[in-house]
Amino acid sequence: MPADAEAIAEQVFVALADPSRRAILGALAEHGPATATDLADRLPITRQAIAKHLALLAEAGLVLAKPGERRRVRYHLQPAPMQVAQQFLAALARDWDDRLAALKDLLGP
Repeated sequence: MPADAEAIAEQVFVALADPSRRAILGALAEHGPATATDLADRLPITRQAIAKHLALLAEAGLVLAKPGERRRVRYHLQPAPMQVAQQFLAALARDWDDRLAALKDLLGP
């Protein structure tokens, strides 16, 4: 896997490590684009905390901030970084599957 893909996957894993950020991504996935205020109304997280989490999610490329009506910024999910992380995990799984199959063959029935 290219180094830049590993860096993207690492940012995704760091972002997903926090339950609040996972909740924000879940809310965006379920309800579509939203402002930080919308998210604060839906989640048990303060608007200020949501803003900080959204900044980290944007840095990881998982959300994109787009100006909306009345200068309100709406956050949209961006699937590309998640797909890179999924490919990273799939490659790891293949490596382990091959090793475990070789071990099974070595140990016999």
